Amino acid sequence: MAYVFLLIAISAEVAGTSLLKATQGFTRLWPTVGLALAYLLAFGMLALAVRDIPVGVAYAMWSGLGTAAIVAIGAAFLGEPLSLSKVIGVGLIIGGVVVLNLGGAH
Repeated sequence: MAYVFLLIAISAEVAGTSLLKATQGFTRLWPTVGLALAYLLAFGMLALAVRDIPVGVAYAMWSGLGTAAIVAIGAAFLGEPLSLSKVIGVGLIIGGVVVLNLGGAH
């Protein structure tokens, strides 16, 4: 169940971060409310996940996979350029998360 909480936390963090640009510096009410609710859900679910997953592993997965997802969303939906250095960086992040899971979770 801890990994379900972590997946929800990652999804909520990605949703909140995706709304960040739409808040226009926190001047638009509803995107700002959505962002705040998404982050509250993300941290709440992360707190539940770390009851059973080591905090270093859970946080690495949360931040790393969230970062990778935001880069993909930025490229696909927000018109952000996707360079070779971004692809390599995301690959390294994912590789780090995999290594932590293989070695750090046990």
